[in-house]
Amino acid sequence: MKLHAYRACALALALALFCLPAFAVTFTDAHGNEIELDETLQAYSSFTLPGGDEARAGETSLGDLWADALRWFAVSGEINGWFEEDDVTAGISSIQVDADHVVALWNAGNLRASLPEGTFGAETLAEILPYPNRVAVVYMSGAQLLEALEAASQGLPCTEGTYDACASFMQVSGLSYTVDTALAYDRGEPYGDHWFRAASVTRTSIQSVNGQPFDENAQYAVITSNANFNGMDSSYMFTEAAAENQAGTITTAVVRDVVWQYISSQLSGQIGEPYAAPQGRIQVLPSK
Repeated sequence: MKLHAYRACALALALALFCLPAFAVTFTDAHGNEIELDETLQAYSSFTLPGGDEARAGETSLGDLWADALRWFAVSGEINGWFEEDDVTAGISSIQVDADHVVALWNAGNLRASLPEGTFGAETLAEILPYPNRVAVVYMSGAQLLEALEAASQGLPCTEGTYDACASFMQVSGLSYTVDTALAYDRGEPYGDHWFRAASVTRTSIQSVNGQPFDENAQYAVITSNANFNGMDSSYMFTEAAAENQAGTITTAVVRDVVWQYISSQLSGQIGEPYAAPQGRIQVLPSK
């Protein structure tokens, strides 16, 4: 009797589980990993936010949104629970500068698709960023930050011939900058497959940081991805700055999750008027 009762209970449990609605969708990321995404997550955008090719050529509203999410994650203190155990043990459990010295940089090559108008879910964010990127913090002097933007913008103006190099172009939050493409990029040593180190800063200028004058001697916290932290694309300065200031680190927070958290908690699941168009953070002056 006990065996029959056990089998009956097991069958009932199996049927109950079979009848439960699915809450996950499988997505294969750019590294071939199968990941499960919560398909119950939903938000709404009143506009199409361009990524892809447009994000490589200049500021886009999607770039603004993505970078805003990263900067918010840092200045709100939400990042504090996501430092590695070794960092916390070493006394690194929060951002080491004031909020007005926190900026976010996100490379255009990691905005692979646009965010469409209408209702969207977690799978849409995975299509935009099909990489398992984590949030990273790099501390840079103002001079290092300026060189990082100079190197990242070397492919501009973006053409068929410079398309690959334009993957490093940085969308930003917390600062405004200008790239004068009428001036030549001063190529230094080759770096990676498509880039060169900046032998000098010739055509990029930073106008302000969080509404304050830019200071080449100040220290800034740059919120970005683990890929940039490790020197991807033109990001040699990120790696060098991280080696100089070891308070910089890669956290355990997944970037897509942070973007979703920002949309959900700060925008109430509605992407509206502030992201109808680029917000004027980046000016790309035309070549003559």
